[in-house]
Amino acid sequence: MKRYWWIGLIFVGASILPLAVEEFWVHVAIEILILGLFAVSFNMIFGYMGQLSFGHAAFYGVGAYATGMLMVKTSIPLPICLAASMIAAGACAVIVGYFCVRLTGIYFAILTLAFGQLIYYIIFQWYSFTGGDNGLQGIVPPQMLFGATAYYYFTLFIVGAALIAMWYIIRSPFGYTMRAIRDNTERTRFIGINVRRYMLINFVVAAMFAGLAGGLLGPFNRSISPDLCDWHQSGVPVFMTVIGGTLGFLGPLIGSVIYTFLMAFVTGFTEYWPLVIGSIIILVVLFVPGGVLGLVGERAKIYRSKHLADGVEESTHTESS
Repeated sequence: MKRYWWIGLIFVGASILPLAVEEFWVHVAIEILILGLFAVSFNMIFGYMGQLSFGHAAFYGVGAYATGMLMVKTSIPLPICLAASMIAAGACAVIVGYFCVRLTGIYFAILTLAFGQLIYYIIFQWYSFTGGDNGLQGIVPPQMLFGATAYYYFTLFIVGAALIAMWYIIRSPFGYTMRAIRDNTERTRFIGINVRRYMLINFVVAAMFAGLAGGLLGPFNRSISPDLCDWHQSGVPVFMTVIGGTLGFLGPLIGSVIYTFLMAFVTGFTEYWPLVIGSIIILVVLFVPGGVLGLVGERAKIYRSKHLADGVEESTHTESS
């Protein structure tokens, strides 16, 4: 547990954040939490299963619409609506994943993109049910969560619980099986593991957490639009994961902090935000391929190796004396 003391420090810092910053940055923090959950769920497919999905935003959007329509058209409490968003995204992922897990590599990526765009156009054209390109307006959170600070703490609790659940999933035998599939699919299949079944389960679980992130977005923005399902939205968790690092559980969350903070800061000065993030991605890929978390890990290894070498040298010197 001593290795993870910094997690407690982060949680304490997140808890007192609304007391130390202006309301604008509280809104930014809420967006960081939501997009961070979205990115971590994406990394369950990319980092732990070894497949790149270009259609993950479809489940993000399905979750947002499930919660939004339930809140607008019924009086169901928000927590139940969030559970429904996970169920809706998971049900959609069962159908999509059934076909996608039969392929790997670039074919998997293109098929997820195709299904994602299919879901996008269904939502975009179904005016009588989703509102079409007009989106869905008037998604008002409960009175007790109406303020930015109250919704921040609610989001922090939900995202924290979801991250803990995903942490236990990837640390379970199931998670290690997914690593085996990522590292050597043929050998994993050879020892008797049903690779397609495990990939489908992982695909559905990742989609459910993406749906939960989408469900949190609607009451926060008070509205949603079909663009949440579009292919460019699927690029957001990819950018965050590349910036933060794919091989660490919290890498995508760190990427979310950097990406969202920079977007909020840069857009206050210039409209050329895509140029800025594009330049950052190029620099990360060229000079820090492991992301921020990978860089920190490398520095920590160098420090530990140097510290260990100094200790051995000191011990040898003492024995010689």
